[in-house]
Parts: sequence; structure tokens; C-alpha cells
Amino acid sequence: MSTLSSSVQAREPARKAFGWKKLLRWETLLGLVVILDFLLNAKLSPYFLSPWTLSDASFNFTERAIMALPMALLIIAGEIDISVGSTMAMASVLMGLVAQAGFGTPMVCLTGVVVGLIAGGINGVLVTVFRVPSIVATIGTLSLFRGVAYAVIGDGVLKSYKPDFAYFGQGYVWGPVSFELVLFLVLAIIFAIVLHTTVTGRRIFAIGANPIAARLSGIRVDAYKFWIFVLLGAVSGLASVLLTSRLGSTRPSIATGWELEVITMVILGGISIDGGQGSILGVVLSALLIGCVTFGLSLLNVPGIVLAIVTGGLLIGVVALSSIVGYSGRRRRH
Repeated sequence: MSTLSSSVQAREPARKAFGWKKLLRWETLLGLVVILDFLLNAKLSPYFLSPWTLSDASFNFTERAIMALPMALLIIAGEIDISVGSTMAMASVLMGLVAQAGFGTPMVCLTGVVVGLIAGGINGVLVTVFRVPSIVATIGTLSLFRGVAYAVIGDGVLKSYKPDFAYFGQGYVWGPVSFELVLFLVLAIIFAIVLHTTVTGRRIFAIGANPIAARLSGIRVDAYKFWIFVLLGAVSGLASVLLTSRLGSTRPSIATGWELEVITMVILGGISIDGGQGSILGVVLSALLIGCVTFGLSLLNVPGIVLAIVTGGLLIGVVALSSIVGYSGRRRRH
């Protein structure tokens, strides 16, 4: 045991040094691309630099970006969840039913978060107790949760929300600064502190880098993974509150395909799909980049299918580049 531990510790500085250098390079590149895209949008559209236009741009990505924060933790830990969009739909439907029953905004919001938390717990149990691979488990719950949403209200619409419920998805904290944007930035700071400065964060990295070594060193690998699934589910419920508030109504089709967009944000942000590497700063920059690109193209009346092609191309390119860089790094170390 001591020999294994000392061997892992001996290799750890080199691994960390290589990882952080690559991350810093990637984050710097992302930052530069965000600036260039911002300047290009400002040149192409005379409306882009308006504070209120930029505020509208923030609504284009904040709900997805909020979910990308716990998704980053989950992928760093070596797992994945592709059911978050369906979790949002199911949470929204149950919020609509609670509102229709006459309950106020606090109970409606609590319902959304609790439903998401339960959905995340189901995924966590499937993965950590029944040992179902996370990709398989969440493919199943993707269909299950969306199916529940359709089974409850069919193709109907629920919109019995109180007027004050609109603030969460449409309100502003100060001037053109939206509540959603402020919430995203606050959560990003909290997630960054937890992931990069605490024992919990170091253990999440260790689990993703080598779950067997992490378990041998005394880390409760399954417990950490379970609670990250629960956290992601709860945050998906929170995102459902924001989206439902912004739309002012509930439909079972909301957030269709969002899971892929959230994962794109995470991978584009430099989180390794193999786990054990990444940063919250990269995810934040990635969210800003995707938000600027998609909103800038929409201002130019570019069709939605082109936006989907751009998003898919970004995901494929980043994963391919990450694999190439990782392979060359392994060759140098050997």
C-alpha cells in the first residue's frame, strides 16, 4: 500500500504541472477568442454594443451555463449525465401543477429544485448502487423523465403562475444586469472555490484521475459521485425555475436537446472527457463564447440550423484537439 501511495505521489507533480500548463494555455486561448468574437459582433451589428442588447445576450446562455457548473464536477469525476434537459421538463411540469393548485411562488420554486434533486438522486443510485454505466443510466432517465412530463399534461400548456414568479427569469438586479446573470456569476465563484481550493475539490480530481487509487487512499468514491449527481439534478431544477419563469409557461417539450449544449460548454471549457482535469474558469469562458457566437449570429438572422452546426463543430473540434494534445503529452512523458 505504501509503495503504491508513494508511486502515485511521485507521479502527481509532473501530472499536475502538465495539466495546469495545458489548462492555462487553453483558458488564455478561450479568453482571446471571446474578445475577438465580441469585437467582430460589435463591428457586424450596430446594435450589439447596446447594454440592453448585451443583457439579452446573457439570457441566451445563463440557464445552460448554470447547469454546466455541476456538470463540470461530474465529468471531472469521470461520469456524465445526459438527462438534464428532461429533468428540467419534468420539474417544470410539476411546478406548473403546483401553481395551478393555487400555491405561491416560493412553493413553486421549491418544487422545481426538489424534483430536480430527486431526479439526480435516481441517476446517482443507478450509477453508484446498481453499477449501471452513467451514459446508459442517463440515456434511460432522459426518456423516462421526458416521458413523465408528457404523460402528465400531454401537449398541453400550464401558465397559472403568480406575477412575481416572472422576476427569476425576466428580472434585473441593477439596470440591464439580469438576475440570471448575477446568479450564474455567484454560483461560478462558489463552484470555483470548492473545486480549486478545498479538500473536496482535490478529491473530485483524484476520483476522475484514478478512481481505484482514490478508493485505496480512503476516498469514498461512490458517495462523492452520488452527491454530485444529486447536486446536478438540483441545479437542473433551479435552471428549470429560471427557464419557466422566463417563458411564463410550462410545456413538456422545454429544454429539448439542452443536455448536449451543456456538455459542449463543459468540454469546450477544457474539462477532460476522460475525467481528472479542468477548471471552472474555462467553463465560464466557454459559456461566454458560445453565448456571444450564437447571439451574434442570431442578430445577423443566421438560421437556427447553422447555429446547431457551429455548436456541433465546436464540440467535435475540441474533443479531437484534446485527444491529440493528451496523446502527444503521453508520448513525451514516455
